[in-house]
Amino acid sequence: MFQIQIEGTTQHFSCAPDDTVLRAALRAGIGFPYECNVGSCGNCKFELIEGELQNTWNEAPGLSEKDRTKNRWLGCQSQPCGNARIKLREMAHYQPVHPPIKTPARFISKREITHDLHEFSFECESPLTFSSGQYALIHFAGVAGPRAYSMSQEGGSGTRIDFQVRLIPGGSGTNKLFTMPVGESVQIDGPFGMAYLREDAPRDILLVGGGSGLAPMISLARGALALKTPPFKNIHFIYGARESRDICGLDMLNELPLWKTLGHYTSVVSNAPADEVLPEGTQRGFVHEVVQTLHGQALSNMEIYFAGPALMAQAMIKLLVDQKVPMSQVHFDQFY
Repeated sequence: MFQIQIEGTTQHFSCAPDDTVLRAALRAGIGFPYECNVGSCGNCKFELIEGELQNTWNEAPGLSEKDRTKNRWLGCQSQPCGNARIKLREMAHYQPVHPPIKTPARFISKREITHDLHEFSFECESPLTFSSGQYALIHFAGVAGPRAYSMSQEGGSGTRIDFQVRLIPGGSGTNKLFTMPVGESVQIDGPFGMAYLREDAPRDILLVGGGSGLAPMISLARGALALKTPPFKNIHFIYGARESRDICGLDMLNELPLWKTLGHYTSVVSNAPADEVLPEGTQRGFVHEVVQTLHGQALSNMEIYFAGPALMAQAMIKLLVDQKVPMSQVHFDQFY
C-alpha cells in the first residue's frame, strides 16, 4: 500500500498499486469530487505535486493536453507507483454515504426487459451496501477498464446485485455482458454516485429515465415507495424511448404496493412513425419537452432525478436551469 498525502492538509489515505487514487480516497471516506468514474467527464482532476503515477487509460477524454502540461491527472484513471502528494479541492458533498468496496461476484441470471435491454443478476462474495439510485463498476475479464452500471433494486445491503443494461452495438462491455455464461466471475466495485434517494426531502419526486437510465429510476422508485412514512404525495415517472418496442418500466412499478396510490407513469416516444397507434398514455416527442408540458413551473417544487443518454441529460439540465429549479433538488450522475 502506498500513502497519498493531500497538499495543505493533514489528510492522507492508503492506495493499493492496482487501485485508483479516486476510489482509494472514497474508500477512506474522503470527499474527492467525481462523476462518471470511467475517464469521460473530467470532474475528478487533481494536480500531482510529488511522486509518480501511471495512467490506466492514456486517451481518456476527460483529460486535455493542457491538463497534462500542468501535471493534472484524472483520479479515476491514476494508479500510484509509490507514495505521492497531490493538490485536491476536497468537498464534503462527495464524502461517500457508503464507502465503496471491491468484491468478486458470480453471474447467476438474466431476464429480458425489451429487445435490447436486459436485467443481469450477480451474487457477490461480500455484501454490498448502497442507497437507491447508486451505481457500481464491473470489471470483466478480457475487457479493458471497468464499466459503470446502476443497480436496479431498492437500496440496502446484500450479496445479490441486479443491473439493467442496454446493449450498445459494438460495445465491448455490453457485448461481454449479453453473452456471458451463467457462473462466470467478475469483480464488482461500489457503490458510487451522488444521485441517490434523499429520503427526507418533503417534495414530490420526479424520475426521468431513458435507455439504461431505467435502472436507477426503478431503484429510486422502489426505495422511495418502501419508506415507512413517505414525505411526498406523488411520484412521477417519465420514461423516454425511441420506438414503441422500447417502452418499459410500468410492470415493475405496478408491483410496488404504494404505486397505484402515489405513482404516475408516462412513456414518451421520439421516433415513432406518424401513422403508428401508440400505447395508451404514450406521448410523442422528447422527454424534456413532455416534462415541461406536464410539470412546467411546478418543477421548482420537486425533487428531481434523471438518467439517460447524454443529449437527454443536457436538455434536462437546460430545462431545469430555465425553470430556476434549485440545483440542490436536482440529482444525476454523468456516465450514461
